[in-house]
Amino acid sequence: MSNESSSNSSKIIIGILVVALIGSWIYFNNSKTEIINTYDNKVAVIDSAKSKIQSEFIAVSAKADSLTQQNTQLQGDLLDKSNQIQKLKSNIGNILRKQDATNKELAEAKTLIEELNGKVTGLFADLSKAQAENKELATKNQDLTNANTTLNSNLTATQKEKERLQDIGSTLHASSFNIQSLRIKEDGTEKKTNNTRRANTLRLSFQIDKNKITPSGEQSLYVCITGPDGVAFSTGGKFNTREDGTRDFANKISVQYEQNKELGVSYDIKQTNQLLEGEYKIEVYHNGFKIGEGKTSLKKGLF
Repeated sequence: MSNESSSNSSKIIIGILVVALIGSWIYFNNSKTEIINTYDNKVAVIDSAKSKIQSEFIAVSAKADSLTQQNTQLQGDLLDKSNQIQKLKSNIGNILRKQDATNKELAEAKTLIEELNGKVTGLFADLSKAQAENKELATKNQDLTNANTTLNSNLTATQKEKERLQDIGSTLHASSFNIQSLRIKEDGTEKKTNNTRRANTLRLSFQIDKNKITPSGEQSLYVCITGPDGVAFSTGGKFNTREDGTRDFANKISVQYEQNKELGVSYDIKQTNQLLEGEYKIEVYHNGFKIGEGKTSLKKGLF
């Protein structure tokens, strides 16, 4: 009986130990599963937070890249701000590339992203302001260019007008205009006549008035003669006038003019053919302008 009781007690103890062992194993497995689940949950939370931070970083990076790509020639303060943005981007990228980034590092990355976002917004505002100022400056420069163009045009017009007035002012003026019809013999004796059969010379005389602008030196005068038949004497050739177009001239006279002095001019126009009856008109040009004219009439005579 004693032996049987002892055997039963041993079995009970063994059973209790087995139950305890199984319970410990079950408890250990449950604890292990809970620890693993807790770790997985923490990893999932970290990965979710990291993904969110990466999304925010990608968005603000895109804005930053867009600004710098559209403004490749930044200078001064704007260039410094752009460099600061690039440095922040590099620091954030280094954190987010870590496979085992801690919560502290992710929090630091999030803070840096907020700073980056602020700097990008500030740079955008600065660029907008600079572009507005540049546009205003370009408008002012264009206005200045237009004003300079107008000024240069006015100066050119003024210079041309000055030259025109000086050109006109330097043109000589003839006064005391007189025309005589003469008969000059071979021995040099001469006699006034208005007889077409006897006259063989037209004597043109006038006075060049004082002129303070015309320089001293040789001056060319063109003499135009129009006969009673309306035909111009064209023995000299053609020249261009300022107001009357191209004209035939009979003679070209060269005179030595002294500035601001009067000069008397006398010139004989000899004719080998018999002159026609009627009125002769003689005009004198200088510098393309007509400076004087005179008329004389001849009558048809029997002898």
